[in-house]
This record gives sequence, structure tokens and C-alpha cells, in this order.
Amino acid sequence: MRSYFQILLYILASVFKSPRRLAAENIALRHQILVLKRKHRGRIKLRGLDRIILGWLARIVPAAADAIIIVKPETLVRWHRFGFRAFWRWKSGSVGGRPPVDKELRSLILRMAAENPLWGAPRIHGELLKLGFELAQSTVSNYLRLHPRPRGQTWKTFIENHKDAIAAADLFVVPTIGFKLMYGIAIIHLKRRQLVWTNATLHPTAEWIAQQLTEAFPWELAPRHLIRDRDAIYGAVFRRRLNSLGIRDHPTAPRSPWQNGYAERIIGSIRRECLDNTIVFGEAHLRRTLRSYAQYYNRARTHLSLAKDSPIHRPVKRQGNIIARPHLSGLHHEYARTG
Repeated sequence: MRSYFQILLYILASVFKSPRRLAAENIALRHQILVLKRKHRGRIKLRGLDRIILGWLARIVPAAADAIIIVKPETLVRWHRFGFRAFWRWKSGSVGGRPPVDKELRSLILRMAAENPLWGAPRIHGELLKLGFELAQSTVSNYLRLHPRPRGQTWKTFIENHKDAIAAADLFVVPTIGFKLMYGIAIIHLKRRQLVWTNATLHPTAEWIAQQLTEAFPWELAPRHLIRDRDAIYGAVFRRRLNSLGIRDHPTAPRSPWQNGYAERIIGSIRRECLDNTIVFGEAHLRRTLRSYAQYYNRARTHLSLAKDSPIHRPVKRQGNIIARPHLSGLHHEYARTG
């Protein structure tokens, strides 16, 4: 009954309202009905055009704000203030001064800084001038200040710059059929990811590891650097052998296997592609298996980092019959052309 009485009062009050106010209230009510029709469930979602229409009606005819019921009065005031600030921000926009820097140029500055950690603002500014960009060196300095970068080169950059003279070594454990633990060693040359030496023993010692290093690298082929972990088995005998071969020792930081990632990766490949699918009967059997896998790895297996080539270059043949050459008793195959 109360709602009907309110409607009757509204009808009587409309007789004394101006046509402008009635038109504004009619528009507000109709638009709110459209907004409510779009609602499926949950809260009412207003679009930017809805805010403009309702805020405009409340601005030109303040009395029509009483007909707006889907939002609170303070919400209308907030919309009006936001529109006021946006309008005068656009109105008072600068038409002179230094032109803004394009997004593409800003990205290029940050790219040069990331790819060249030893470059400062003068060097980057010089490269930009050679590319035809006209800007001040102070602008480059400002963007470098907003995006700090690490000092010096990364470990990956160091490895890439010296991979021709770097080898890596690591030990791994292999269980046998009798539940004994054997130890294998993998020595890899970083230039072509070549597995230069692998061997196994039941009782690894510093003398044994030093002997493996000697057999892996003849005098004229010894690398200048060797990366290894901080296993206690690399004793004084091993370090003296490195010095006699002219190889600099580079133990990794504690608990940082990622610094010897190449050796860790090749050991993972040995496990996944060979040892996880083989039951080891003894020391001699493990040595033969590792030698067979090393031959397959170096001569037949393709690598993403070598543009799908093998460590020992494998030429492309386009003519001839295709045959399959088994490796590791048929666990892997190499496909080649004959004739």
C-alpha cells in the first residue's frame, strides 16, 4: 500500500515539474531500464557510455538525479570530478617542448642495455645516432636509470666467449644388478658438445680421476679451462695433474649445479637415453655401454644447440637408399643413405 501511495504522490508532483526536468527524468529512467536488461547475475556492470549519460543528466538537470537509483549520489559526484580532471588535462596539454620518445625507440634502448651490459649511455647514444635516431644523451641516461641492469657479463656470456677452450667434468652414480653402486665420469668439450671421455669404476679416487683427464686430453688438445663441482674427491693429485697439463681449475660455487650445466645436461642424457633402459651387470659391462653411447652421441645424435647437427659433423646426403644403423643393441638408430 505504501508503494502505491508514493506513486500517487509522484504523479501529483509531476504536474508542477518543468518539461525539462520531466524529460531528463524520463531519459534517466529509460536508460536505467536498458542497463538492468543487460544484467544477467551479480553486480550491475556500467560501461563508459552509461557513466557519461547519467553524469551528464545529473549535471545539466541536478533535480533529475533523484530518478537515478542504480548508483549512489557520491558515485555521480566522483564521475563528474574524474571527467573534469580528464577534460582539463586534455585541454592544458603541452604543445611545445621536447617531443616524446616513441615506444619502439624506448624498447630499443632497453634492448641495447640488456644485450650489452658493459655499455653506458654514451655508447648506446652513439649507436642510436648511427641508426638515424635524433635524441639527447640525457634521454638515454634517464631510461637507463629507470631500468637498472646487472653489472658485468652473465655466466652464460662468459661460457659462450670461451667455449672453444673450456671442458667440463662430472661424476654420476650407476646401480648394478647386484645393488652395488658404481661411479661413472663424463668429460665434455663445450665447443661442439662432444663427449670426449667416459669411464666407470667401483672405487673412484683423485688418482683415478686425474688419469681419466690425462687419457681424455692429449698434450696438444688439452683445454685451457675445466669446470667441475666441489666434490671432495677432486683432491691434490687431481689439481697437480691439471697444472701439469696447463689447465686452469674452475670449481663451481657451493650448491650451484647450474654453473656446470653442460656436464649436468649430458649426464641427464646418458641416464634418460641409455642407463635408465639398461641393467648393468658389472664394471666391464658399464664401460662398454658408456663407450657405445659416447660413439652414438658424438657421431649420430643431433643437437638443438648445433643446428640439428651432431658433435662430430654429420654431412647431409640427399640421394641413395635409406638404411638404419643400430646403436646400443637397437636402443637407438642412425639413418643414412647408401650409394
